[in-house]
Amino acid sequence: MSRYPSLLRGGAGLIAILASHAAAQATDPLAKLDPTSRFAVESMIDSARVAGLPSKVLWSRAAEGIAKEIDGRQIVKKVRERFTALKDARAVLGHVSDDELDAAAVLLEAKVKPEALTPFRNSARGRSTLTALTVLGDLVSRGVPRDDALSAISKYWMGGASEADFMGLFRGVESDILQGLNPGAALQNRVREFPGRAPSSIKPTTPLAGEPETPNS
Repeated sequence: MSRYPSLLRGGAGLIAILASHAAAQATDPLAKLDPTSRFAVESMIDSARVAGLPSKVLWSRAAEGIAKEIDGRQIVKKVRERFTALKDARAVLGHVSDDELDAAAVLLEAKVKPEALTPFRNSARGRSTLTALTVLGDLVSRGVPRDDALSAISKYWMGGASEADFMGLFRGVESDILQGLNPGAALQNRVREFPGRAPSSIKPTTPLAGEPETPNS
C-alpha cells in the first residue's frame, strides 16, 4: 500500500513538469525552434534592440512562422530579411516611429528601392508617414504597378495630402478594382480627384471633365 502514494506523487510531478513546459512554450514561442535557429533569431532580436530598431517586429515575425509550422531555417531567413529592411529603412527615414519604420520595411521587402523612400524623410513635426506608407503597400498588394503607386503616393505626400486623402485614394482604387477596372487605370483615375493641395507637377496631363484647357504661356 505504501508504494501507491509514491506513484501518485511521481505522477503529479510529471504532470507539473509537462504543464510547466507547455506554459513556457505558450509564453515563449521561440522555445519551439531548434537550438541553432533560436540562437540566430535571438541574436538578431538583441542586435535590433541595441540599434534602437523595433525588436518586437522580429519577434512577431518569428512567432508567426512558428505558428504556421514553417521550417526553422526559413524562419531565420524571414527574420533576417525584415531585420535588413528595418536597417535600410532607418538609414533613409531617420528616427521615425516603430510603426512607420516597419511599414517602410514591408515596402522594401516588396522590392521598393530604399532611395524611393527619400520623399518621406524629415516629415514635418506632428505629421506621420504611417498612413502614406501603409496605403502604398496596400495599393501594390492590390496589383497596382509598384512604380505608379510609389509616384502617386509620393506626390500626394509632398503635396500635403491628409490621412483622409490617402484613405480616400485607397478606398476609391479598391472599389474600382472590385468593379473590374485595371489596377493601374484605377489609380490614375482616382489621382485626378486629388483636391488640389499638391504642386502643379502632379496635375493631370489632360483636363478633367468640364474643365477648360489652360493655354500655354
